[in-house]
Amino acid sequence: MTDHHKTNIMTLTRYVLEQQRDHPDATGDLTIAMNGVQVGCKFVETCVRKARLVNLVGLAGNTNVQGEDQKKLDVLSNEMFVNALMASGKFSFMVSEEVDDIVVVPEELRGKYCITFDPLDGSSNIDAGVNVGTIFGIWRLPSGPKATVDEILVPGSEIIAGGYCMYGSSCNLVLTFGNNRVEGFTLDPALGEFILTHPNIRIPPRGKIYSVNEGNSMYWDDATKAYFDSIKFPSPDSGRKPYSARYIGSMVADVHRTLLYGGVFAYPSDRKSRSGKLRILYESFPMAFITEQAGGKATTGTKRVLDLVPEHIHDRCPIFLGGTDDITDVEAAFASNKSWLNDTQK
Repeated sequence: MTDHHKTNIMTLTRYVLEQQRDHPDATGDLTIAMNGVQVGCKFVETCVRKARLVNLVGLAGNTNVQGEDQKKLDVLSNEMFVNALMASGKFSFMVSEEVDDIVVVPEELRGKYCITFDPLDGSSNIDAGVNVGTIFGIWRLPSGPKATVDEILVPGSEIIAGGYCMYGSSCNLVLTFGNNRVEGFTLDPALGEFILTHPNIRIPPRGKIYSVNEGNSMYWDDATKAYFDSIKFPSPDSGRKPYSARYIGSMVADVHRTLLYGGVFAYPSDRKSRSGKLRILYESFPMAFITEQAGGKATTGTKRVLDLVPEHIHDRCPIFLGGTDDITDVEAAFASNKSWLNDTQK
């Protein structure tokens, strides 16, 4: 007889449908919306794998709103996501890293959600074969299809779904709808389906790894320096060993490792970027939401990331995310040292 557990596969589509059944008042709109996200992720994964073969690496000759050179894959990935999400008929607005303004969906295709996304995070590494990914967050618009753009700039705590898809040796999609559950799925190329492989991801309270670009350390404030010195050179009385450094330079890959193994991922503010570097709506908010739902914490150093309220769709913030004990130490370092965030650093 066939082993039932090996054939009873939990696909992402099945998982979302089961989540829908657990909420009798659900309309199915979010299920359809997530199908658009799946299509976009599968398309980008295919393009990443054959990028060098079909000349999708290199620059497209444009810069995005951040002033960054756009890669050919950046442009293609953005167009694919916009088209797939628009076709679902469940979104009224989209905010993309690659588009200067809010993408307003035609009235006949508008729905009750807004989605924010970075279609290809870490694309500067694509030519070197480093893991890259897509980050996304979904919000419910209070006014539904009749919503105005003012309803987009809200606290991160109002996010209803967040996730990322990582393209590397395998294609992994990590997703949360809240309720303290984070699930990880892996794309089976033969089936063309995401299969549940990492159920109920929980981040350890304390880890042994830190992930930060130490090339910027000369620009850090005293609080940031104090925290990283404390984990690199722990006092003998603490009984702790130094943390190991791991930094890929692709947020999706670095956060994925932090979720699974614990520790801290950080992109702090510095003298060059007093407001931080990562974008709030489509990088910091979704990743902070995932981290908190997995049992961790995310802070700017002085404030919970999900309590921020952006003033512009491309606003930035510093971020430290990881296990609860590790982030509590970060907050303690900021409470007792000078920092750019409270204007005490000179």
